[in-house]
Amino acid sequence: MTMGSNVSLTALSENVGSAIVSLGWSSTTGEGDADVSVLLLDSNGKVRSDADFYFYNNPVAADGSVQLLGKEPTGDGSEDRISFDLTAVPPEVERIVVAASRYEGARFGELDDLMVTLADAVGESLLRFVIEDAGPVSAIIFGELYRRGEEWKFRAVGQGYESGLAGLATDFGVDVEDDEAESGPQAAQEPAVSTPGAPPQTTLDAVPAPRPPAGQEVAAKKRTARPRTAKKKVTPPRAPAKSLAENESWRQARLFPVSALKNDRDRETRATSVLLSVMAQVPRFGRRITAPFGAPSGRMETFTEVSLPHGDTPRRPDGVIRVERAGKLWTALVETKTNGNPLKSDQVQAYMDIAARRGYEAVITLSNDVALEGSPLVDVKIDRRRKHQVALWHLSWAEVAHQAQMLIRHEGVGNAARTWLLQDLLHYLQHDNSGCHGFQNMGAAWVPVRNGINDETLCQGDPRAMEVVESWERLIRQVCLRLGGELGQKVLPAQRTRRGTDPGARRARLADRLCLEGRLQAELRVEDAPGLLSLSADLRTAKLRTSVEIPAPEQGYPLTWAKRLVRRLAEAPADLHVETLVAGETGGPRGTLERLRPEPADLLPKDGSSITGFRLSLFKGMGSGRGSAESGFIRSVDDAVDRFYTSVVVHLDAPASARTATKERAAV
Repeated sequence: MTMGSNVSLTALSENVGSAIVSLGWSSTTGEGDADVSVLLLDSNGKVRSDADFYFYNNPVAADGSVQLLGKEPTGDGSEDRISFDLTAVPPEVERIVVAASRYEGARFGELDDLMVTLADAVGESLLRFVIEDAGPVSAIIFGELYRRGEEWKFRAVGQGYESGLAGLATDFGVDVEDDEAESGPQAAQEPAVSTPGAPPQTTLDAVPAPRPPAGQEVAAKKRTARPRTAKKKVTPPRAPAKSLAENESWRQARLFPVSALKNDRDRETRATSVLLSVMAQVPRFGRRITAPFGAPSGRMETFTEVSLPHGDTPRRPDGVIRVERAGKLWTALVETKTNGNPLKSDQVQAYMDIAARRGYEAVITLSNDVALEGSPLVDVKIDRRRKHQVALWHLSWAEVAHQAQMLIRHEGVGNAARTWLLQDLLHYLQHDNSGCHGFQNMGAAWVPVRNGINDETLCQGDPRAMEVVESWERLIRQVCLRLGGELGQKVLPAQRTRRGTDPGARRARLADRLCLEGRLQAELRVEDAPGLLSLSADLRTAKLRTSVEIPAPEQGYPLTWAKRLVRRLAEAPADLHVETLVAGETGGPRGTLERLRPEPADLLPKDGSSITGFRLSLFKGMGSGRGSAESGFIRSVDDAVDRFYTSVVVHLDAPASARTATKERAAV
C-alpha cells in the first residue's frame, strides 16, 4: 500500500472477523525500539474514555476486542503484534488508530524498514505498508481500521508527530498533565507537529495519561484513579514455607504426577491433557497461549481422546481447543510430541485436511523443537483452491514453560488456586520424566562438524554446517525464553541484518563463516541491559565467551570511570576480563578483574587515546556432547549465559536513555 490508500478487508479475505496487525522496524545498531499504542475513536474522532487507550500497562480490552501481544522475534529482528477481534468492537467505535512512539529524543528517522502488516484469522498476510523517510518524529500513526457500513477497511496513514505520544494523544482528546505542574512551576512545553495545515497544539513533555470518562469527577490529588503509563513493579515471590516432611526422601503429592509415565505415548497423552486442562481453568494463561494463533478472547473448552472421521480410518488428534465468542466458534487441533520425537508430516497433513473439511481454523503442533522462519518443521500441502483455509502453527514446550513462569513469578493471575495450578504445571514440565524440556539436541551433524573444524576438513557449502547453524538459532531462541522467564523482562535475539533479508540466505552466510572461522555467534537484547549480550562458541578452542560492551560516560574523567567500573564489579568473578575500547584502535588495555582491582588505572591507555567504552567478558569450557546432559553443549550455553548475567550484568547501570525513559513514563 501507499500512504493515504485504503482497502476493504473483506475484499482480501473471508476470515477477517479477527486480525493481527504487526508493526516492525530495524536498527543498524540493533538497539532501536519503540512502544505501540492503540486508540479507539468515536464518530467525533475522540476517545470515549480511559478504556479506549491501550499501551504496555493496559494491553487487553475487557471485551477482547484489542490485545497487545508484545514483541516477537523474526528472522531479521523483531516486531510488535496486536490482535483485534473486530466482531467484538463496540458499535459506537468507528476508527481504530494504530501508532508507535519513541522516548528521550529518539526519532523514527533513526530506524530502518518501518512497516505495518495485517494478517487474517488464519495467519494469511493480507497487506503491507512501508513508511519511507520517517524523519525527525518521535511518534507515528502507522495506519487505522475504520468502518464503512457493515465492513471494516484499512487506511495506510504514516502521519508523524515531533512532540511524540503527547502530541498524538492530544489530537484524539486525551488530556495531558505533568506532575511538576501540580507541585510547582509549569513544565516546559513544545508544539506538536502534525500533518501540514493542522492547527498548532501545545502539550507537555510528560507521557500523557488518558482523560477520565465524561462527567466523572476526579480529585486533584487522587492520581491512582488514572491509568499509569509506568510499568508495573515486579515483586519477587516469597520464599516457600518450611516443609513438614520428616526427611528428604518424602515426596510432595502432585496433581500431575510423572511417576507412572513408562513410554513416549504415555508422556504425550499426559502432557497434552495436563496443558489443555490448565489452559481452560486459568483463562489468562490459555489466552496467552492461543492469542498469537488468532484465537478470539472468549469461553475456552479443551478436549482429548477425540475421534474424527478421515477416510476409512478415523484420526485421533492429541487434543482440541475450542473458543466461543459472540456465538461463533474458533477451533484448533493439537498434535503433541515429547522427548525430542519429531513431528510426522503425514500426521500433520491428515489433521490439516480434517480441519479444512470441518471448517476449523488452525492446527497447532507442540514439541520440544523450536520453529524458525523460513525453515518449517514439517512439510504440508495447502490447497489454495479451498474456500476455507487452515493455519498451521508451532509451539515449543519451552514457550509454554516461559508463559507459565512469567505469570507465576512476575505478573500473577489474581487467584491463589490458579497460581497453584500453574505452579504444578511448571513443576510437571520441568521434571526429568515428563519429556517436555524444550530443545535438547544439536542434531546428528553436530559431532561431524566439530570434527571437521578441528581437522580443517569442513568445506564451505557443506549442508551439515547449515544444520548446525539452524540448531544454534533454535538454541538461542530458547535461551532467550529461559532468561526472560527468570528476569520477567523481554529478551530477544538481535539480528544485525536488514529487515526483509531472506532467512535462508542469512543462514547460508553464517554457515560459511562457521566453516571459515570455526565460531558460532549470537547477540541477545535484554530489556534495560547496558548493551547487547554477545555469545560466541569457538569450536576450535572449545570455549564459550559471553560479553557485553558498555559505552563510556559522557562526563567525568577516564580514571574516575575506571575506578567506578571496578567498584561496581566488586562481586563479579575474579576471572572476568575487562578491555578498554579505544577510538580508532583494535583494542586498548585489558586484564582480569583480579589484577585490575588494586590498580584500576591500568585500564587507561598509555598514549592518552580517547576511551569509547569497555568490554566485559567471561570464558567457559564448552560441553563436548550434542545434548543437554551435564557435559553437553546446550547445558554449557545455558550455564554460561546465566552466570554472566547474574554475576556481571546485574551490577551494571542501565543505559541513560532507558533510565530517563522510565522516569518519563512514571511522570504521569
